[in-house]
Amino acid sequence: MTPFVHWFLVGAHWHGSDGIPQRVLEHVELSAFAVVCGAIVAVPLGVLLGHSKRGGFAAISIVNIGRAIPSFAIIAIALPITIRIGLGYGFWPTWFAVVLLALPPMFTNAFTAIRGVDGDAVDSARGMGLTEREVLLGVEVPLGAPVILAAVRVAAVQVVATAPLGALVGWGGLGRYIIDGLAQFDMPKVFAGALLVALLAVLTEVGIGLAERLLLPAGVRRLSRAEAAELAASTT
Repeated sequence: MTPFVHWFLVGAHWHGSDGIPQRVLEHVELSAFAVVCGAIVAVPLGVLLGHSKRGGFAAISIVNIGRAIPSFAIIAIALPITIRIGLGYGFWPTWFAVVLLALPPMFTNAFTAIRGVDGDAVDSARGMGLTEREVLLGVEVPLGAPVILAAVRVAAVQVVATAPLGALVGWGGLGRYIIDGLAQFDMPKVFAGALLVALLAVLTEVGIGLAERLLLPAGVRRLSRAEAAELAASTT
């Protein structure tokens, strides 16, 4: 039996504050909280700007600054700020960094999804006497939903994969195994942490993909992922 397999069979690794269930729970809690907070900010703003077709380029340029700054640099910048205002280290600097990571894809896709809705459908809705609010919520948002949800899925996977950096500033999660394993020269522990992060990212991708299929009508889902990527690429 290899040391990597043996690590998962040790009972102590499945109990207590450093056990796999607890570390997975910490990772999921922070990742889910960050994605929800990012979506609350990015999606409505992208939808409104996409509907008005004004200010999108400038807003996307500003939001995409988050892509140019490494996540670890954001954590390092946020750490003294969170300590100064009493939030401490660990959770909040990590949360701040991954929220900034989640904002660009969700905002960009929300904007392009609404802006890219078929103009004939929008004009027809307006011709029927629908208000701008009714056009937005009844036509543009349902038709743009596949692209928006695809962005949420991408952002969630990125957050799950990046959150382990938080272990460098005292946060828990699955990154704890990687950082502690490196410090202890315990390669099975490092491998276990990396494998668990990868599995959680895959499960996140699959889980949100299944949620998309359950939430969206079959006709709306016909907007393929390739078309969603093409819409997002049109803004870059």
